[in-house]
Amino acid sequence: MSYQKPPDGGWGWIIVTISFFIQFLCYGSPLSVGVLYVEWLDVFEEGKGKTAWVGSLAAGFGLLASPLCSASVTSFGARPVTIFSSFLVAAGLILSSFAPSLYFLYFSYGFMVGFGCGLLYTATVTITCQYFDKRRGLALGIISTGSSVGTFIYAGLQKELISIYGLDGCLLIVGALSLNILACGILLRPLPCASTTSLEKTNSEKTPDNYLIYHEKQPNTEENTCMLEKLSGNENNRTCTPTADRKKAVNSNVNGVSALHARENDTYNNSVTETNICKQIAKNKCHRYLDYWEKTVDLFKNKVFSALFVAILLFDIGGFPPALLLEDVAKSANIDEDSMVVPLVSIIGFTMAIGKLSLGILADFKWINALYLYIFTLLATGVALIAVPFANSYATLAILAGTLGFLSGNWSIFPYVTTTTVGLDKLTHAYGVLMFFAGVGNCLGPPIVGWFFDWTQTYHIAFYFCGICVLLGGLLLLIVTLPFWDMCKKKTEPSSKKYIYKVASGV
Repeated sequence: MSYQKPPDGGWGWIIVTISFFIQFLCYGSPLSVGVLYVEWLDVFEEGKGKTAWVGSLAAGFGLLASPLCSASVTSFGARPVTIFSSFLVAAGLILSSFAPSLYFLYFSYGFMVGFGCGLLYTATVTITCQYFDKRRGLALGIISTGSSVGTFIYAGLQKELISIYGLDGCLLIVGALSLNILACGILLRPLPCASTTSLEKTNSEKTPDNYLIYHEKQPNTEENTCMLEKLSGNENNRTCTPTADRKKAVNSNVNGVSALHARENDTYNNSVTETNICKQIAKNKCHRYLDYWEKTVDLFKNKVFSALFVAILLFDIGGFPPALLLEDVAKSANIDEDSMVVPLVSIIGFTMAIGKLSLGILADFKWINALYLYIFTLLATGVALIAVPFANSYATLAILAGTLGFLSGNWSIFPYVTTTTVGLDKLTHAYGVLMFFAGVGNCLGPPIVGWFFDWTQTYHIAFYFCGICVLLGGLLLLIVTLPFWDMCKKKTEPSSKKYIYKVASGV
């Protein structure tokens, strides 16, 4: 399906505003789930690792299901998917208020809310890209801050709602608020398609009749009824003209047999055609799958991409848990709740929005290498995570939360890094592979940290583990991208050329 040229403005700015609020409403609760995590620990009295699965599934399932989300938006369009997802997210939040166990929360909050958020993210990004070309980076940057602003506001909002209405009342109200996504989705007017009526006519004229299996000529029922009437009339008048009736009957039987053979031939030809088309479709799908896996293998032959794959997996295993667990870290450190004026999750969300915009602007400068900038954020995140166990006051934790939030804004430059690594023609495929494993990291990170606490009854080893994971990913990526490897290539290339030249001169 071909769309009109992106207008780069006009109704597109309405689309950007609506997409901002959609991400604000859908991601506000899942990204500030650390406030709910503390309450679920008290309500269900389960281990921290087991309870952490709820928030990790909500954050990671949307990334894991990114291929399905993309296929849904491509098949049905951004507006229907958004309307459906609004009911899915609202239903998941409302059902979570009636959850009798953690296993129910895995489905209602983890699967329903997480999958709905994944669908909404794909829909908003897709329709924004359709409306913008020259200003696409600015438009995507604006809508991506919606989730960060939602994290900042929803953290304080959920905390206040829990203190007034309790955990169940908080989830009911947040679920009702998410229904506003329905109103936003109605305004997501799709970009009109290019006029293709003339193309369709010419294509249908050029299509062979063998492939139009659903428009074959049906047997003529009028001829059959006339034939039956003639046969019945002949039986009534058989006493008057027996010889003539027999001749007519024989002729009609011959015609009926020939018509029957013709029909059988038509059905046989149709069945053969359908079988051939089905085989061709199956072969095409097999070739597509094989091409997909061949392209995936080719991507991993690029050492920088392989290192980036390891780095994003380790970063999500170690870098995502603070957003979920910092509230419980403060509670475990016996920090007075009255001194916590602003929730730590709100600080992470606010500084994340600043980080996304700032890092995105820095990446646009020609004298800054976006890949090295991304590596710096990984290394700095690892150091900040290792420093968390040494924080014994709210002020120190607030500074570390702000630092981690700002550095986690590196998601805004991750597409730049992927583009410089694999090229623009392979960006979609490579980004989908990386996002899938980022979802794996989001799902595994918080439960692993929770299990460490259940094992040691302290967060010290857990955050050391998180920091080491992120540092390993950053160091591996740094080593692979050093100019040393390019110098080695340049040294080996002249020797091979000289060798070829000597052989040629000897001949």
